[in-house]
Amino acid sequence: MIRFEQEVCADLAQAAQLEWLETNGLGGFASSTITGMNTRRYHGLLVAAVNPPCGRVVLLSKLEEVLIMGEKRFDLATNQYPGAIYPQGFIHQKRFRLDPYPIFTFEADGVTVEKHVCMVHGEDTTVIRYKVFGDANVAVRLEVRPLIAFRDYHALTHANDDIHRSVQQVRGRASVTPYPGMPTLHFAHNAAGVGTKGDWYRNFQYVREQERGLDFEEDLFNPFCMSFTLSATHAANIVASTRVHRVMDAERLIVAEVDRRASLTNSADAEAVRDLTLAADQFIVRRGQQETVIAGYHWFGDWGRDTMIALPGLTLSTGRMSDARNILLEFSRYVSQGMLPNRFPDAGAQPEYNTVDATLWYFEAIRTYYAATSDDAFVRQMFPVLADIVDWHVKGTRYGIHMESDTGLLYAGEPGVQLTWMDAKVGDWVVTPRTGKPVEIQALWYNALRIMQDFAKTLGDETNRLRFDAMAGLTSDSFNRLFWNSEDRCLYDVVDSLPDHSIRPNQIFAVSLHHSMLSPEDSRKVVSTVKRELLTPFGLRTLSTADPRYVGSYGGDQRSRDAAYHQGTIWPWLIGPFIEAHLKVNDSSADAKKQAAEWLQPLIGHLSAAGLGTISEIFEGDEPHRPCGCIAQAWSVGEVLQALKRVG
Repeated sequence: MIRFEQEVCADLAQAAQLEWLETNGLGGFASSTITGMNTRRYHGLLVAAVNPPCGRVVLLSKLEEVLIMGEKRFDLATNQYPGAIYPQGFIHQKRFRLDPYPIFTFEADGVTVEKHVCMVHGEDTTVIRYKVFGDANVAVRLEVRPLIAFRDYHALTHANDDIHRSVQQVRGRASVTPYPGMPTLHFAHNAAGVGTKGDWYRNFQYVREQERGLDFEEDLFNPFCMSFTLSATHAANIVASTRVHRVMDAERLIVAEVDRRASLTNSADAEAVRDLTLAADQFIVRRGQQETVIAGYHWFGDWGRDTMIALPGLTLSTGRMSDARNILLEFSRYVSQGMLPNRFPDAGAQPEYNTVDATLWYFEAIRTYYAATSDDAFVRQMFPVLADIVDWHVKGTRYGIHMESDTGLLYAGEPGVQLTWMDAKVGDWVVTPRTGKPVEIQALWYNALRIMQDFAKTLGDETNRLRFDAMAGLTSDSFNRLFWNSEDRCLYDVVDSLPDHSIRPNQIFAVSLHHSMLSPEDSRKVVSTVKRELLTPFGLRTLSTADPRYVGSYGGDQRSRDAAYHQGTIWPWLIGPFIEAHLKVNDSSADAKKQAAEWLQPLIGHLSAAGLGTISEIFEGDEPHRPCGCIAQAWSVGEVLQALKRVG
């Protein structure tokens, strides 16, 4: 349980940095801050995925609540308007806890009210409950006004005359369909009365969007007001959903969801492992009849690269073998010209194939699945797919990706495109051009060839075993000849016409991957250099601080942020391969595991510092290493969880 008391809730500047997240396994979510003040366009009580896992729309932005006792009225909501915080419900808030879903506690005139917010797995449904504790002789009423947006989650709503104001009512349910083509939003409720005079609430301000240099003001529509009578034995229940529910379903839905989450953590023997197991669950969502992985919340969809890197930690480390298999099978459907898609657009358009590393991480994800399951039938099914991928890379595929016949190394890149995970681009400006032979691509390519050699042996395919063995041998010989930077006692980042001396974390994969081309001595040198130049309490920096291009802060508009994205910014997911490399060169000794466990502690502490119960996408390179980017990133969670279980 993550918990904050009144002193934190009352400090609005601090409380606004603490965000909670509920997800539904479809790509939809609910999220806000611990006071309920929305600070992002992505915040809302019901963000539905109308084309799972994409097509996300903010339906229910928030609820405005007023507690009424006699002639006294106490606002529970908190909003940022131009130059003002109104109302100021946070002054009545005594506590926030995540247990396991968000629970807000308010006190006014001796009466305590708890607000529970729980999203239901498998449907676009959020249950909101209000429970009252205190003087049973005091008549307590609650007015709740839903504020709706009904827009793409990247956009903002502004007051307009096109909205349909009508409210369809049957006993215990009010429904609205404000715009054609949008889902109907149903509110099952046990209110004593519903008033249907609607109006616009104008000029909400979202400070996190303002910080990011984006539009940050929005108008929201209130279609009706629900009036409840509360007592110690009578809670106010609201089931907001794109499905038709009965209000009596509220308790059952919450209990089922709490039980589902508890079942996920039955085997977890440490608090951090339990928290990260629940965090891992948030990223595994449906795509068609199978599963995929949301790369990050709030604004990422499912990305091939992120999915394959995160998959072992999210699924295999949590005992979800069938989910791992389903995800790997689902992505096999989208292999095209030997490439895995980089991402699936929100609008449901054709997948984009602008990546060189996602496909190679696919081999490693399949290897880890096989190592955990010994699923020979799966290897037999996937072998032709993987062999075809290798063939395409040998003869050449999109964006100049091809194997050099004389070196066995992979070349990738064309002007104006970014194919590796360091993919920031602003207009025509490629921030970190890595055209040529990037170091981690060679490590992944060699690893893939050795995996294919092992799979061929498993299947009794001697011809292919010998073929892949010979290819891997050529790759290894060329790599060790061309990539060793004797001056800095590490690896070049990219080899093209001239080698790139930048000290970046990409070289760590040449040590951490299952199959490595480096000698034990050179592996130790790489780990030592990366530790000295890049290791921080929250992961690895993307560039040494000694490099004149280093950028230690992250913020401002899109151009400023992308300029820093891979130029010093810390990525927590990189702590996973660094720890794996550290354990490798130290023979997984007890001392090495103890050191690794100590390196993980700041990230464990981070679970209650930004996106509650999860791990951020990035941190600033300079101290105090402010968390930035997405509040919840799949590969951050997956790699930390895997490393935590690795060190015991």
